[in-house]
Amino acid sequence: MDDAHIKSLATPSHGPVERRQFLFMSSCAVGYAAAAGPVNAQAISTSAEGLTAGEVKVASLGVDIPAYRAHPAQGGPFPTVIVVQVIFGVHEHIKDVVRRFAKAGYYAIAPELYARQGDASKFDDIAKLQAELVSKVPDAQVASDIDNAIGFAKASGKADTAKLAIVGFCWGGRQVWLNTIRNPAFKAGAAWYGPLKGEPNDLRPKTVLDVIKDSKVPVIGLYGGADAGIPMDQIEAAKAALKAANSPSEINVYPDTPHGFNADYRPSYRKAAAEDAMAKTLAWFRKHGAG
Repeated sequence: MDDAHIKSLATPSHGPVERRQFLFMSSCAVGYAAAAGPVNAQAISTSAEGLTAGEVKVASLGVDIPAYRAHPAQGGPFPTVIVVQVIFGVHEHIKDVVRRFAKAGYYAIAPELYARQGDASKFDDIAKLQAELVSKVPDAQVASDIDNAIGFAKASGKADTAKLAIVGFCWGGRQVWLNTIRNPAFKAGAAWYGPLKGEPNDLRPKTVLDVIKDSKVPVIGLYGGADAGIPMDQIEAAKAALKAANSPSEINVYPDTPHGFNADYRPSYRKAAAEDAMAKTLAWFRKHGAG
């Protein structure tokens, strides 16, 4: 796909220029997304002490998109991890996850991949968020923004992008599969409960099950056995495709565990599964040269 086609997909087609400018998200969300519901008292808050952490701007497809990045304040360059947001965008939970990876010794960066389409944190209904914003985000745009976030990290002098990983949650889990298949520069990936099927269209032409047979970068998939949106038959199909292709990727399933089990700010949080999955993620990255 050429740059002109990518730019055409990345440019919102709804409304005049003034409307597009109004929709553009010039900074990351403050706090938690409204559609996420009341924030649970158990929500984890990771200190930025000992880190360089905060918002940056990443040039991509002719605009500057916001991103949140963190890395240890001393030393470097550090192994690099791209953190791909949940459906709610780069809100406080994703920023906290970025800091968790920084505490583990990474240069971590989460680009706001909806920036051109609008501010996910302002929606108070998930179905409306999906229909009016998330469905308008092209995979081609996401790919370019991720590549440019890698370039930004490398240019900082603090990121060792030869040790490059990607992690994503829910909406972002799907992007982990797609982008590790697309970009062999990744040494490893971790897809936390990323959708495996869906209805393809011009903006999202392939599902994970369409392409997972091509998975050559080692990805660890982390799924809940009680995820109503990603049933076990889909997970078993993904496992079978990986096995048939002799892929280095693998899928782990946590029995009786719902979707969003890492979302400590929501009722779906399952502490034991989340902690085990994070330990598996870090070990996977180290094993495959991204740690």
